[in-house]
Amino acid sequence: MRLADELIAKAESRKARFGVIGLGYVGLPLAVELANAGYEVVGFDVNQHVVDGLNAGRSHVGDITDDQLGAIRSAGRFTATVDMARLSETDAISICVPTPLSKFKDPDVSFIVAASDAVKGSLRRGQVIILESTTYPGTTREIMLPALEGTGLTVGEDFFLAFSPERVDPGNARYQTKNTPKVIGGITPDCCRVATAFYAAAIDTLVAVSTTEAAELVKLLENTFRIVNIGLANEMAIVCDKLGVDVWEVIEAAATKPFGFMKFLPGPGLGGHCIPIDPHYLAWKMRGLNYKTRFIDLAGEVNTEMPLFWIRKVGETLNERGQAVRGSKILVLGVAYKPDISDTRESPAIDIFRLLADQGAQVSYHDPLVPMFRDDGREHRSVPLTAEAIEAADCVMIVTNHSTIDFELVREHARTVVDTRNALGRR
Repeated sequence: MRLADELIAKAESRKARFGVIGLGYVGLPLAVELANAGYEVVGFDVNQHVVDGLNAGRSHVGDITDDQLGAIRSAGRFTATVDMARLSETDAISICVPTPLSKFKDPDVSFIVAASDAVKGSLRRGQVIILESTTYPGTTREIMLPALEGTGLTVGEDFFLAFSPERVDPGNARYQTKNTPKVIGGITPDCCRVATAFYAAAIDTLVAVSTTEAAELVKLLENTFRIVNIGLANEMAIVCDKLGVDVWEVIEAAATKPFGFMKFLPGPGLGGHCIPIDPHYLAWKMRGLNYKTRFIDLAGEVNTEMPLFWIRKVGETLNERGQAVRGSKILVLGVAYKPDISDTRESPAIDIFRLLADQGAQVSYHDPLVPMFRDDGREHRSVPLTAEAIEAADCVMIVTNHSTIDFELVREHARTVVDTRNALGRR
């Protein structure tokens, strides 16, 4: 029997052991689903505190409860470690490490390189390696493959290498790791077959593509589609503001068309680890091929400018009452990058908070999910949302529309409101 078929049979019988490198908001939910499917899973992370917490049954990821973690630990199907030497014990390894941008907006693949080196140090015949971290097209073939074949083993014969982009949407109650279709592309056809077989038990729908480059581009297209259309909605908000028209009324009316229109909403800007960052991977790659990704660059410009647009709206609103931004008390509602999660990565609310403070405003915030955040070395803490706190503010600025915020209280007691999310709705 060929090695690929042996591994597929091992996956189908659940006799294989799975390793997951990176136990954050992507890796931990994947590890849980793999364990639920019957695999013995070893989770790897460089953070000892995270590992100790997981081994004690404490989840640090919002989408995974302590009960879910406890169930797979009680069944003996999950353990966490910082010991990368244990990668040799696994038959399949999923790499779910961060891929941030450098300060020059270039891809930072140092975490992928570090994970590749760790896998290389323990690579043996009969393993499948699957990269899930979002990155530019060519990363799997150009960075991971040479490192792993540097061991003397041959891809597609001795080991198998594939790319399968993560599609996690933190806080999404409907679509999670298991029921979100998963795209897989392999370096060779057998690489794709083996990787697909290993995920088949844990993921409802698998979509095979012909190459790792195609799989890498899938994720970039998905998020570029979003950044461009959000940019269009944000520009329409500026257009409507200049025309004195309610942008949300226009969008809701346009959304009644049953074909040819998909509703995207304007807001304070983009946040999170994916949408504001991922399209830059593609733009960077194309610059190296002497091509300018004009849609991506323009959408990025529009979205980046939205905090300034809303700051100007605060100034105009206060000016109507004979006040300046300087010295005014402004209460920001919500600092997470999107509703009903606690993640503040790349959140436009942080930019808004800083810009208001730079203009001399006395800024406070309320966020039921973010009790504290740090910015430029300073610590800021959430204040209780009370009628008194709302009445004391010269302006309330709604930046993140958490479902648990009492917006009726805001409506009843706020002197003025700048609502970047249409949380109060049209009156």
